Amino acid sequence: MEDVPQSRYRLLLDMSRKISGTLDLPSVLSHLLESLRTAVAYDAAGIFVLNRTVPLSASRGVDVIAGVARVGFEAPRLDDPMLRFGKGITGHVIQTGEVLLAPDVRSDPRYVNGRDATLSEVAVPIISNGEVIGALNLESDRLDAFSADDVELLEFFASAAALAIEKALLHRQVVEKERLEQQLRVARDVQSSLLPAASPELWGYEFAALNLPSWTVGGDYYDYLPLPDGRLGVVIADVSGKGVPAALIMATFRAALRTEARSGRPIPEVARAVNRTLLESPGLSRFVTAVYGALEPSAGTFDYVNCGHNPPMLLRAGGDRQSLESGGPALGILPDGAFEAGTIAIDPGDTLALYTDGVVEPADERDEEFGASRLEGVLLDSRRLPASRMVDSVVQATRLFSGREEYDDDFTLVIVRRLANGRPATLAARAS
Repeated sequence: MEDVPQSRYRLLLDMSRKISGTLDLPSVLSHLLESLRTAVAYDAAGIFVLNRTVPLSASRGVDVIAGVARVGFEAPRLDDPMLRFGKGITGHVIQTGEVLLAPDVRSDPRYVNGRDATLSEVAVPIISNGEVIGALNLESDRLDAFSADDVELLEFFASAAALAIEKALLHRQVVEKERLEQQLRVARDVQSSLLPAASPELWGYEFAALNLPSWTVGGDYYDYLPLPDGRLGVVIADVSGKGVPAALIMATFRAALRTEARSGRPIPEVARAVNRTLLESPGLSRFVTAVYGALEPSAGTFDYVNCGHNPPMLLRAGGDRQSLESGGPALGILPDGAFEAGTIAIDPGDTLALYTDGVVEPADERDEEFGASRLEGVLLDSRRLPASRMVDSVVQATRLFSGREEYDDDFTLVIVRRLANGRPATLAARAS
């Protein structure tokens, strides 16, 4: 009879040979069971790896097992109590981290019938860095089929298998992370294409804008919309939340707004129509704050509606400030929301600043926010600079105030300036 060290050596050698060519978790688990059969006889076996984000006490319908390989079982049921809820002998081992040997499963209250022929079972935990990451169980059609030596060998095997499983789990995480990053890059490219590629060419005006998502993709949006009557539509918007869900809602908002704005309907009717679209869109549970207005270039009048958004600032050439507050509720909340248009005159030398809350919410070490008053001060101090330099001044001031380069929320700022001397200006709108 082969001695214990020799049998362990052969088992490790066979296991290493079988798993050396793969980091795929299901393949690794299957190869581990194949190797084990050379050392311990069994009629059925399973190896289970925990879903670490789900506790064994998880609510019904959530899988507690992230990976599994089985030999000798029929295809598992969708409501398998081990896979769903961590029940049975294997579930007990995972919960306690202790070995469990059942010479006669019929007399063990923890046993859950997975195959009718099983009479005895042994299960050992798979432990890595002091944490149970899974379990290994063997079943036999004979009573008292597993000895103390088998249990010792299984514990040794589980310890060796833990390293291979951890490597496979790490590989899965890396692959999933790379896949997610690729998807986010594509989403970012798509979202960037929805923002203006350049500013409007409008005699006597200059424009500048900057959009900085706090994540790879975000929920802020701005746009310029040439309207049928010769006016220019200007919009800034912010979806509640961040990331891909917010970006998807923003794409819906953009499509609805562009359709309604180009119809030539009055601005309050455009807001009501977009509100209905968001409410009727399936799966959209977030709301949108927005300011949409139409600029009549020759007169300098700006008709607008503020839908629950940060009030844009109109900074007069003489230093006064006017807030654009007329409008109604945020979009996508109230089916019967009422919207009222406001009108301002943008005179030569005036500057209109539209912004999202990511511009005014950066906080310092005392958790004090930058705020609208500081934003006004920066804009007034830089009002004789080109519009693009005004945007740069705000970015520099907010980062200096917070002591950070990054923003916790999406940052979007749009500057519309009417030139005092009437000269035309074209500045690229930036999205970075």
